[in-house]
Amino acid sequence: MAFLSYYEQEPMSANAAAYHDHLIGLMAGQKPGTEVRYGDDPYQSLLVYPADQPDGSALVFFHGGGWTNGYKEWMAFMAPALNAQGITFVTAGYRLAPGHMFPTAMHDCAAAVNWVGGNAARLGIDPARIFVGGHSAGGHHAALLAVLGTQAGLSSPTLIRGCAPVSGVYYFGPESGMAVRPRFLGPVEERNEAKASPIEHVQGTVCPFLISYGSQDFPHLVRQAREMAERLHMNGTAVQTLVLPDCDHFEASYAAGEPGGLWVNTLKAWMTDLSDKESSAPAK
Repeated sequence: MAFLSYYEQEPMSANAAAYHDHLIGLMAGQKPGTEVRYGDDPYQSLLVYPADQPDGSALVFFHGGGWTNGYKEWMAFMAPALNAQGITFVTAGYRLAPGHMFPTAMHDCAAAVNWVGGNAARLGIDPARIFVGGHSAGGHHAALLAVLGTQAGLSSPTLIRGCAPVSGVYYFGPESGMAVRPRFLGPVEERNEAKASPIEHVQGTVCPFLISYGSQDFPHLVRQAREMAERLHMNGTAVQTLVLPDCDHFEASYAAGEPGGLWVNTLKAWMTDLSDKESSAPAK
């Protein structure tokens, strides 16, 4: 798969390069998605994979890459497993650091979800059944949209029905456990750590969460996931956690595209349950 339409990213670490190569291998022979631009920048783009027998739901998923690397194409390998469950899958790109600092990527992710919501009829989905997720840095963006809503740029506070981050990042700063301050936060004097931390914005009930991470994931991300789940629960949000057995940080990502696997089946059951609750709720 070529990436000629993109301008150059930061050099990848050895782990990220191996992850990139593995994901490309997983996509071998896969049916291509439909590319859509939601902005002028090449990274402001989507790949849409409609289900053959859609159930009306859509999952918009954001790639990881430490906020400086990654492509929407990385997550395309998830499409067959999710399509088989009736879920329309959308993998979304966003502008990266160091060329673009916080909150640019957050606003891009919101714009991507807005595009899906605004084109629900064209996509054959129910606009009340749009879910978001992401892996690693993408999980961070998904969580930030879910807790901030219109403050993050979403067109409606109820646009997202549920949030399903995988191995996400939920806060920054000295207690985060991160060895290096992420560059996307911008200059230290701007003090964006709290502004970019989803856990800091949980001040009431938000959309339901399905928080997943690998049993062998980075220890600081396991701790952050547990703390985020507890914060959401304490504020009245329905939250479910899923530990992916024997998965490290990268294997947790691969598990999200495993046909009939634990994450895919749990996600489907969670989405169906939330959709059933929505349909049975009394009219307002």
